[in-house]
Amino acid sequence: MIQSLRSEATKFEDMIGQLQEIQESVRLAFLNCFLDFAGHLERIGSELAQNKSTKESLHHLQNGYSSEPEQDISSDLPGSIVDPHRRLLIVLSNIGYCKDELSSELYSKYKSIWLQSREKDEEDSDIQDLVMSFLGLEEKVLEQYTFAKANLIRTAATTYLLDSGIQWGSAPAVKGVRDAAVELLHTLVAVHAEVFAGAKPLLDKTLGILVEGLIDTFISLFDENNSKDLSSLDANGFCQLMLELEYFETILNPYFTAEASESMKSLQGMLLEKATESISEGVETPGHHRRPTRGSEDALAEERQQGVSVSPDDLIALAQQYSSELLQAELERTRINTACFVESLALDNAPESAKAAYASFRGSSMDSPSRNYRGTQAMGSPSFAQRRRR
Repeated sequence: MIQSLRSEATKFEDMIGQLQEIQESVRLAFLNCFLDFAGHLERIGSELAQNKSTKESLHHLQNGYSSEPEQDISSDLPGSIVDPHRRLLIVLSNIGYCKDELSSELYSKYKSIWLQSREKDEEDSDIQDLVMSFLGLEEKVLEQYTFAKANLIRTAATTYLLDSGIQWGSAPAVKGVRDAAVELLHTLVAVHAEVFAGAKPLLDKTLGILVEGLIDTFISLFDENNSKDLSSLDANGFCQLMLELEYFETILNPYFTAEASESMKSLQGMLLEKATESISEGVETPGHHRRPTRGSEDALAEERQQGVSVSPDDLIALAQQYSSELLQAELERTRINTACFVESLALDNAPESAKAAYASFRGSSMDSPSRNYRGTQAMGSPSFAQRRRR
């Protein structure tokens, strides 16, 4: 039909201009439909982020951008989603579908209607503008979702670090990863399940943001409690935290961004500095500290009794010893708790301890069965990164 109209329009000069105006109107209507839908998705996302899951919002989700409310749309209908966080994921899923599939597909299908009236260098500008619009909206709604989850993770991190019953200045001997550490990971397991089901293409990005936030939360909690609950950190407390931090880093390896890795180094440096300082103070008042009972810890205790300050190298060596002895077994013991991360774990680049722990879970022998998979992810030299000033 368009070809026929163009052919006829060439016979009448005024019809050419009218046809071009019609084609431009169709193009703008097409683009505005998507932009209007993006606007409604943005509004719904803002309402859900404020936990205002109104009937009107649900209506828009189910019926596009119709503005006429129906009599009664109940969130209690069978199959309806009530949780605002999961609804945010529905919004994200709609945004992603429009950005990656629907807009491009429809644009390619119908662009012949208006394309011949445009310049060659303008052919792809429409779809690029649409994609950028939806990309910006996706970032905004994802930020709302991760902010909500970050608050939950901070609560879990506070429980892990401050409310788990350990006095870090007189910590018990290290026997493995504590239940509090596994419970903290369960918070991220729940997010993984939620995003995997609701907006899987954003899984890696979402977990990456939250893992980075978790490490920064540890640093924030340490700063806030440096003169209270974390005013003292003995050798056992230092090794316990170092073991569990390496446990977190090994399991969450696929989601560790460069920023998260840098934050982890800063956190390790803060812990090392605090432990060295606390043990040095113990040398001056040895009666205020109990004597550890573990072999290598006995050596540290003896040095303290003799008035010899324990060096950062000694603490790092002790922490590495615990990691070598305990990490792999703890990964295997708790692997059912973190099984959701196995699919994403790139074992080729993972620490050897993680390869061993997850090999049988994937039904693979991972090379030779005689290979030694003891924890070998070294913490490095005592030159941890300097703590970041915020």
